[in-house]
Amino acid sequence: MAKIGPYEVGAQGFGAMGLSSSYGQADDAESLRTIDRAIDLGITFFDTASGYGDGHNERLLGRAIAGRRDKLTIASKFTHRRGGAGELISAREAVEASLRRLKVDHIDLYYLHRVDPLVPINQSVAELAELQQEGKIGAIGVSEADADQIRRAHAVAPLAALQSEYSLWTRYVEAEILPTVRELGIGFVAYSPLGRGFLAGNLPTEADDRRNLHPRFQAEAVAQNARRRRIIEDVAERLYVTPAQVSLAWVLAKGVVPIPGTRRIAHLEDNVAANDIRLDADTIAELDGAFPPGSTAGDRYPPEQLKLVPREPAFA
Repeated sequence: MAKIGPYEVGAQGFGAMGLSSSYGQADDAESLRTIDRAIDLGITFFDTASGYGDGHNERLLGRAIAGRRDKLTIASKFTHRRGGAGELISAREAVEASLRRLKVDHIDLYYLHRVDPLVPINQSVAELAELQQEGKIGAIGVSEADADQIRRAHAVAPLAALQSEYSLWTRYVEAEILPTVRELGIGFVAYSPLGRGFLAGNLPTEADDRRNLHPRFQAEAVAQNARRRRIIEDVAERLYVTPAQVSLAWVLAKGVVPIPGTRRIAHLEDNVAANDIRLDADTIAELDGAFPPGSTAGDRYPPEQLKLVPREPAFA
């Protein structure tokens, strides 16, 4: 079990983003079966966002948890922008809309999805604190904030969680961000712990898969990163497990809560089995050495999205 603010959650949560066609065409019926199986397997922490499929993801998760909501911890996220014109919305407007789509009376954990350059983070968190006092959200989080932004937000209202990308091929948070949240007692939720599927050997196969736009999934970067991924595969062969399980076991060993996502039950079951894998210190050191921070070929986002996440520190 792990602690995220006031909530006890399992070692792994479930990231629902991919259920809304971000990684190619998704099927609602298959997605609902996968969520149902996740609950049966003991997953209690589910993560969605208002921006995933323009609300589709929250509506889908709301359908999936109907009748089982009381045993679950539900997290969602918002940004201050909506629509093609990028008009600003308040946290209150966003929360009210999320509550309607999820068909719940409160959301356990609500994040600021990205720090808006036109809205100070302390203002965003102050708005969320009002909603927390009203009982519409249970706890406050921020996603992809840097160490200074985390401190400023936490000074306004205690943060329960920071959500950032973290995996063997994305380790920039180890420099300042992870030490900051640990100092402040803030939980860390790791999205894309399988490197958007790459570390498990998954590559885009459909034209509408958003990974096709990511620099790390361009042919030259894939070739370079695949050579390093071979270390994961070697460890998996040695331990008689899968590369996905090795990658998740490494993240779990760092004391954070990963939220891998999938719309396939077989992959879900494979991921959950990683909870029982304990990597020894030598194996962790081997993986650390194979994927030093800053060594992955290609940026983790396209240029416009990269502007909205913390700048990665320069690594020697």
